[in-house]
Amino acid sequence: MERTKTKRLPPEVFELPVEKMREGYYTDAYFNHTREVLLSDGRHPRVVMQVFQKRHSYLGGIDEAIAILMLCAGDWDDLTVHALYDGDRIEAYEPVLTIEGDYTGFAHLETVYLGVLARRTLITTNVVRVLEAANGKPIIFMPARHDHHRVQTGDGYAAYVAGRVVGTEIGVTSDAQASWWGGRGVGTVPHSLIASYGGNTVLAATKFAEHVDPDINITVLVDFDNDSVKTALEVARALGPRLWGVRLDTSGQLVDRSLWDELGDFDPRGVNERLVHKVREALDRDGFEHVKIVASGGFTVERIREFERLGVPVDSYGVGSALIRGENDFTADIVMTDGRVSAKAGRSFRANPRLELVE
Repeated sequence: MERTKTKRLPPEVFELPVEKMREGYYTDAYFNHTREVLLSDGRHPRVVMQVFQKRHSYLGGIDEAIAILMLCAGDWDDLTVHALYDGDRIEAYEPVLTIEGDYTGFAHLETVYLGVLARRTLITTNVVRVLEAANGKPIIFMPARHDHHRVQTGDGYAAYVAGRVVGTEIGVTSDAQASWWGGRGVGTVPHSLIASYGGNTVLAATKFAEHVDPDINITVLVDFDNDSVKTALEVARALGPRLWGVRLDTSGQLVDRSLWDELGDFDPRGVNERLVHKVREALDRDGFEHVKIVASGGFTVERIREFERLGVPVDSYGVGSALIRGENDFTADIVMTDGRVSAKAGRSFRANPRLELVE
């Protein structure tokens, strides 16, 4: 199996609410009750806990899960933890983490580390699949507006891990998303700035270029007037070499003006193959071959794969809500108690030589 082994992130990066986690504030009540019963009865079973999921995936959140154990367990030094690495390709039922030690020291953390692994593995896996579909083209990770702000930091890092797995550049849109790996958020000239200049895309783009960091790659949305070919050319003429790219984001309920005379043999709505070709041809014809085309608006793995199959001249994809949808649940089973294999272990009890000791 592939390995994406890197230096683990230090626990302090995650800024965990340690006291609340130790108190069981984020934990399913039955785990807290279990721990209370064991402690009240003076029982301290020594267990081996094995953590796994049930599909082919790319692991995310493992460093965060380890940090939870390090900072919030009763006694980290009492535990022996083995784990894979963020970005590792994993199979169904393959253990990604094992925890050995006094169960009362970490019983209250199961909900938390499973939730972390579920969320981050979902994001990492989704982004890997999108990047693979895009055939090495960079993508912009754009789901920040589709979810709670508190998930941004870990989700952004999960996306970054996916980019590392595939070996492809990935941009994120907020500084929070980029914070764990020392990056910065990227973005385009948005519709709101264009609206603030009376719907004048060229003026908004020009003002943007005047006032932002000169090292920023300027990408401009060109669908505000629903005339992407005309607007792309106007922006390219105004900004010249300062323009890195134009972004097509036409609503799925609209037909761009450049396609009004071509209705009949294809679905003309939204960002479609023919619209991208028209923009590319117009830019090239006027000497703007350097200007990239970013396509966004409802893109999924399937849609990107189809664009790539057809050779649509997109240079980068912006993908939002599709990257946070789906499920990737993790399970934790006690597979051994006080040296005896647990009856419930069953098929989930598997040795995994890829696991490495966490120091």
